[in-house]
Amino acid sequence: MTKTLGIVTSGGDAPGMNAAIRAVTRVAYAKGFCVLGFERGWDGLLTNQFRKLTPRNVGGIIQQGGTILRTLRCPGFEDPGGVKRAAETLAANDVEALVVIGGDGSFRGALDLSSKSGVSTVGIPATIDNDVFGTDETIGFDTAVNTAVGTIDKIRDTAISHERVFIVEVMGRKRGFLALEVGICVGAEVILIPEKPWSLDQVIRIMEENNQKGKRAGIIVAAEGIGDINLLAKEMQGQTESEVRLSTLGYAQRGGSPTARSRFLASLFAEKAVEVICNDENNKAIGLQDGKIVSLPLIDAATKRKDIDLQLVNLAGILAT
Repeated sequence: MTKTLGIVTSGGDAPGMNAAIRAVTRVAYAKGFCVLGFERGWDGLLTNQFRKLTPRNVGGIIQQGGTILRTLRCPGFEDPGGVKRAAETLAANDVEALVVIGGDGSFRGALDLSSKSGVSTVGIPATIDNDVFGTDETIGFDTAVNTAVGTIDKIRDTAISHERVFIVEVMGRKRGFLALEVGICVGAEVILIPEKPWSLDQVIRIMEENNQKGKRAGIIVAAEGIGDINLLAKEMQGQTESEVRLSTLGYAQRGGSPTARSRFLASLFAEKAVEVICNDENNKAIGLQDGKIVSLPLIDAATKRKDIDLQLVNLAGILAT
């Protein structure tokens, strides 16, 4: 009897989700599974909306950003009875295993659903924030870094031409992994992230010291979670001689064709996810650790906090002198 595997993409979209959908589908088919893709995240499980996925109808999507299954916020899933209804959908469609592609919030939903349904659940980490515990890198992170770096490189051209300081806001409401890597890659004079305390006086002092060295232009990369960046720009403008401008990169960081790295990672994670399911392992997350693809308890990936290397902030300061 053919087993049925479900796929859900949940939470914020990340470049490489389609590559993961494609790879899970094709590897699962090679193992004898029928594959159902539930649409619009958890909402598809509440409304029983899905499409059958085959090796052929997932062709030509590896290079596409976003997710062909689409995703949305679904408060109804968290309401009393929501998880139960999703479990009933899985049972009605004879789904024996579910692959959830998303971040730690999606993984917490997967744990709740697994406890109610008994369905074997595996999480594939896909988020540009790169903040999922148990993996050195998430699907989409490399793409988002490259998108931001390409844009900021162009902004620096204008900064140098007009001798201005640009504060560039990148995504990261709670964590600073994206801002930190982007900041190092663009040679930012200052990097501001939620995990490291900072002060306006400190930022102004660094920019003034740079000005005395003859560096009259500068880039400050700031994660959106550090506070009111508009206020920071206004206060800096009032306390420094430099012209200060603010540029917000916004949702462009979440879109676009995934890089080779994001596609490759998606393919490896997908293969491991199906392997875990075939081995009857339940409630696992897939991750990259020290160059190896591994599985770990889903509850760890969903609830534990991933450490950020604050020494990289010090390195960035040295490199920007």
